[in-house]
Amino acid sequence: MKTVRVQYMIKKEYAEKNKENINQVMKDLRELNDPRIKYATFLFEDGQTFMHFAMFVGEEGQKILNELESFKKFTSELKASGPLELPKVENLSLVASCYDIFDS
Repeated sequence: MKTVRVQYMIKKEYAEKNKENINQVMKDLRELNDPRIKYATFLFEDGQTFMHFAMFVGEEGQKILNELESFKKFTSELKASGPLELPKVENLSLVASCYDIFDS
C-alpha cells in the first residue's frame, strides 16, 4: 500500500475553481470505481489550504490517478494559479488501523 498526503495554500480567488477541478477528478474516480484507489480532499477553515489524502494498492493505483485527464487539468491549473504555498508531498507508512482499508 502507498499513502500520499499533499498540502498547499492557494489564493482565495482561486478556491472555487480548485474545488471544481477536484470535484471533477473525484467524479471520474467514482466512475472508474477502481478498488485500488482511496482518495479524499479536505479544505482547512481558512478557505485556502487544501489537503489531499490518497491511498493506493501499489504503484498501479497511483499511475491510474496521474493519467486521468481531469487530474492533469487540476494539477496544471493549480500550478498556473500561483499558489501561495507550493504543494508539499509526503509519503506515509501505515502503522495501524481499526478497519480494513483495502479488502483482500
